[in-house]
Amino acid sequence: MRTKNFKVRLLIGLAIVAFAYLRKCSQQEENPYTGRTQTITLSPEQEIAIGLQSAPQMAQQHGGLYANANYQDFVDKVGNKLVNTSVAKQTPYQYEFHLLADEKTINAFALPGGQVFITYALFSQLENEDQLAGVLGHEIGHVLGKHSNERISEANFWKTIALGADVGADLGSFASNIGNNTLLTNGREDELESDDLGVKFMIDAGYNPEEMIGVMEILKTAAGPNRVPEFKSTHPDPENRIEHIKEAIEKYEK
Repeated sequence: MRTKNFKVRLLIGLAIVAFAYLRKCSQQEENPYTGRTQTITLSPEQEIAIGLQSAPQMAQQHGGLYANANYQDFVDKVGNKLVNTSVAKQTPYQYEFHLLADEKTINAFALPGGQVFITYALFSQLENEDQLAGVLGHEIGHVLGKHSNERISEANFWKTIALGADVGADLGSFASNIGNNTLLTNGREDELESDDLGVKFMIDAGYNPEEMIGVMEILKTAAGPNRVPEFKSTHPDPENRIEHIKEAIEKYEK
């Protein structure tokens, strides 16, 4: 009886895994802006809606918006210049740039659909307009690269795989660990792709792309000697990012 039950569970588990793979194959599409094939489940309209809905909460988590209209106008000017001089202008996304009041957390991030944020802690460390362009260009790259969309889609795929593995052979935690490691690796690739796109956006807008290296030095200093090892982080080590940025500069300035 136990053998029969195990066979039934195994067949159900295999069916779930097969369904997950077939569904993933049907969700593959080429990103028209990067040329890369991705697993995508959200439409641009859904991405925009998620970003707009999440933006107020994200701002609140960082102390709200920074209360200096001149600084905010400066961020808007640089962000809009990057969008209007690049392929980003051809996307359906609604780009908006927000300077957050957080004076402790050195960070910048983007939500699906075009909501871009930079904390005052990072903004205040930047030495010039070109470095700000490097930060915002990188975040625009995340939006255009559909990275959040892809991560959501991939995470759902691995959840289904873990379910099938658990039903079939009690291997759900094993499959889940594989999925988490895969998502970490993919996350690091997203950062490098965004750096590459950010360099191109800077050049298109007339900024000095070498200044993005200065941004990496700021991030490296902020992380300090106890920064998380690369293999445990969604972000590549700043030293590795600098090498890729140099390669991107050479590629796009030819």
